[in-house]
Amino acid sequence: MIKAVCFDLDNTLLDRDKSLHSFLEDQYARLNMFEHVEKDPFMDRFIELDDRGYVWKDIVYETLIREFDLRGCTIEELLSDYLTHFHHHCIPLGPVEEVLKELRARGMLIGIISNGFHQFQSDNLKALSIHLYAHTILISESEGLRKPDKRIFQSIAGKMGVKVEECAFVGDHPINDVKGAKDAGMTSIWLRGDGYSVPDHADAIIDQLPDLMGVLRNLDVERPTLPRHNSSESI
Repeated sequence: MIKAVCFDLDNTLLDRDKSLHSFLEDQYARLNMFEHVEKDPFMDRFIELDDRGYVWKDIVYETLIREFDLRGCTIEELLSDYLTHFHHHCIPLGPVEEVLKELRARGMLIGIISNGFHQFQSDNLKALSIHLYAHTILISESEGLRKPDKRIFQSIAGKMGVKVEECAFVGDHPINDVKGAKDAGMTSIWLRGDGYSVPDHADAIIDQLPDLMGVLRNLDVERPTLPRHNSSESI
């Protein structure tokens, strides 16, 4: 029986694409160093270099400064602006709070595992009020481990006082989230995302977070044969 549900953050609970777009719109409008640069090419190039968040922003800004001949600014200044302001633009990926409230109401433990820098990801979690619902939050910088290392999945189960096989993990990345959780012994649930092929190792597939409720009900009845759930179910 599933006793705990753990989540990835970016593009699982946080709509990172919309959040990043909102931040870039704001940064472009606020900083006069972009006056000679057209907004759309700048934003498009940032998003391309960012590679879904897997390239850290010092590298992104270094490239942008060179390619767009940005004057009167440094990598450090732009990076500091990103770290300071991004969380003001965090947008949830669907009805996140409603799903977390429903899980808590059903007696589920809730965990978060996120790769990234501790303060930055903590600010983003707080911006979405996710920290109010999570029993345990692990961020890779603080843990010294990153997904898909199975030890970080095993660690969160231990901290929540449950067995790994009593945990389900929900995430969008086929390797970092789905395979990592599966290798650790958790039930792996893939939140379908653009640009990824369907992972063979997913125990269940959902198109949006509210679909999770139907999957969890089926897990209690049918485990270990799990459904691939593709229709929306309101909560």
